[in-house]
Amino acid sequence: MPKTSKKTAKKKVAKSKKSTSIKTKPAKEVKKVIVEEKKTKAPVKISKNYLPKETEKYMCEKHLIFFKIKLTEWKKELVKANNEALYHGSMDDNSISADIVDQASSYTDKAVEMKAINRQIKLISKIDQALLRIKNGTYGFCEETAEPIGLKRLVARPVADLCIAAQEKHEKEEKVYADD
Repeated sequence: MPKTSKKTAKKKVAKSKKSTSIKTKPAKEVKKVIVEEKKTKAPVKISKNYLPKETEKYMCEKHLIFFKIKLTEWKKELVKANNEALYHGSMDDNSISADIVDQASSYTDKAVEMKAINRQIKLISKIDQALLRIKNGTYGFCEETAEPIGLKRLVARPVADLCIAAQEKHEKEEKVYADD
C-alpha cells in the first residue's frame, strides 16, 4: 500500500503544480472600444440677403452665422482701408516743403488720418471681441444683465455688448464723472 499511496501523491503534486502554473500566467484582458457616434449637424447655410427675424429663436444658428459673416466682412474692410490709408499717407509727404503753411496743413491732415486709423483699430479689437463672444456662445446677451440685447440693435451695431438700458446707464455715469 505504501507504493500506491506514493504514486497517487505524486500525481496530486504534479496536478497541483500544473494548476498553479496556469494561475500564475497573466490573463489577457479584452478591451472593448465603444465608439460613440457624434451627431454632426449639417452646416446651416444662409442667403446673402438674409436678415434675422424676430419670429426665429433668439441667437439661433442662423443668427450667429449671419453676425459672424457680417463682423468678419466688416473687419476685412477696415483692415484694407487702414492699410491703404497708411500706404498713401506715407506717399504724400509735404513735410519737406519750403512753405510753412503747406507743412502745417500736411501735419494736420496726417493727425486727422491717424486719429481715424486709431478709431478703426479700436473698432477692429471690438469686432474680435464680438467674434470671440460668438464662439463662446455669449454673443447677443448683455454683459451686465445677461438679457438679450435685441436683433435691431445688433443689426445696427454688431459689436454692441450692452443692452439699451445698461448702455444708457453707462453713458449717464460717464457724463457724471466727465463733468467732475
